[in-house]
Amino acid sequence: MKKIDLAEKLETFDEHWAPRIVGQYNGNDLMVVKVLGEFVWHDHEETDDLFLVLKGEVDIELRGETITLREGQMFVVPAGVEHRPVARKEAHLLIIEPSGTPNTGDEATAVIKEHI
Repeated sequence: MKKIDLAEKLETFDEHWAPRIVGQYNGNDLMVVKVLGEFVWHDHEETDDLFLVLKGEVDIELRGETITLREGQMFVVPAGVEHRPVARKEAHLLIIEPSGTPNTGDEATAVIKEHI
């Protein structure tokens, strides 16, 4: 048991859209990620998708609506809802998903999530 310093973890990498697993909680991966630009449209049929902004600002685009999140704000995309995160400037996020969830919604195009 030890504390996790999210800022320290975020300092260990520079890649965008490549979540890093920093811990686990009840079968979920706790991840930090740096984002910049547009991610792909996708959905997660079996699970919700939680986004918590640690630094910066992120738009969560939904078909027909955009949710803007600033530091300290979070949003849960319900399972099966198509969405696309967009960051006009680099932003840092905490994401919580069931372990093994592909970040693109498709295992064939998903990144391999490293533990740090």
